[in-house]
Amino acid sequence: MSDQDDERWTSAGRVGDLTEGGAKVITSTGCPVRALFLAEGDYYAIDDVCSHGKSSLSEGFVEGTSIECVLHGALFDLRTGEALTMPATIPVNTYPVRVSDGEIFVRDRPHDS
Repeated sequence: MSDQDDERWTSAGRVGDLTEGGAKVITSTGCPVRALFLAEGDYYAIDDVCSHGKSSLSEGFVEGTSIECVLHGALFDLRTGEALTMPATIPVNTYPVRVSDGEIFVRDRPHDS
């Protein structure tokens, strides 16, 4: 992946590394820790930290295109980052995901930034 337009992307592994409903933590220097999910056949990347309880969302439970935080049960939409249920009220960032030649890349900056 090129650094075209000053966008940096981090390799997150290969297609087939994640099973449906699975998650993987993505780290790169100077960037927030992100979680990559495979849900309903698509890849989604969001902040790995719950906006309510500071728990790792990658340890949560995927339900359709939502992730349930293991700490207090808050649900977040994997597509938009929206907090869907209490106790969370603040959304989490989402990150673009690309697949190129079987390799998965997550952009280092969130959507809309």
